[in-house]
Amino acid sequence: MNIGFIGLGLMGRPLALHLARAGHTLHLWARRPASLEPFTDVAAHAHVSAAQVAQHAEIIFIMVADAPDVRAVALEDDGIAAGARPGLIIVDMSTINPNAAREIGAELAAKGIEFLDAPVSGGEIGAINAALTIMVGGKPEVFEKVKPLFEKMGKSITLIGDIGAGQVAKACNQILTGVGVAAVAEAFNFAAKSGVDPARVREALLGGFAYSRILENHGQRMLDRNFKPGFKAWMHQKDLRIVMEEAHRLGLMLPAAAATAQLFNAIVGSGMGEEDSVAALKLLERISAPEQ
Repeated sequence: MNIGFIGLGLMGRPLALHLARAGHTLHLWARRPASLEPFTDVAAHAHVSAAQVAQHAEIIFIMVADAPDVRAVALEDDGIAAGARPGLIIVDMSTINPNAAREIGAELAAKGIEFLDAPVSGGEIGAINAALTIMVGGKPEVFEKVKPLFEKMGKSITLIGDIGAGQVAKACNQILTGVGVAAVAEAFNFAAKSGVDPARVREALLGGFAYSRILENHGQRMLDRNFKPGFKAWMHQKDLRIVMEEAHRLGLMLPAAAATAQLFNAIVGSGMGEEDSVAALKLLERISAPEQ
């Protein structure tokens, strides 16, 4: 199958490579030529625009930073829609505002282009290992056409509902993971400032009701002082901004998410936006009183 992929960064690059290694022919466009270098040994063609990708592909995956980027790639001059053929399917794996996904989907539908929003969870390691959780919004029949490709990229693939529903599920995911990372960072900082070894505390908590994959995985990263980005703090800040925008639109009180959003604002404002989200621990350490 001829597959387009636009957005070859930390997450998009390994996902596109999985599709190529499964025997598909890739059609790529990237703003930075260096992004294309990993694809020299697979069946891949570089194009000069997203529109040119659309002229060759049956399904196009997008994985970019935010809604304006998705809109630009899909709908603006030299975007996918400008070169689309009948029956084209666009799959947006970016994390964007649910309303933005609905609006983009409606504009593409008016041009005869099918659309799925399919944000993911699992970070860079999940992408490399084809072990992502993929949350999908869109028509069931379109989902079924794309599902075999999703299965090359992830282990848990769920059709949540109509267009935008995948983004709602991802927002819920980011509430839980953001609050979870903040809670683990707080607990470890509390233990350390109390003169207790956070590693021993973690060991105990992993055997009880406080167990979580965040305590297990992110907690270990905190103990190892491993702040190399698997999921950059600025991206979590952006995702929590989406959550709070939707909460404002819906008139919802999300106190834990709001506090966590402020924490990630401070992480980014302190110059740690390019580090992993576990840099929450470093921020709390900086602003805490010395050990008593």
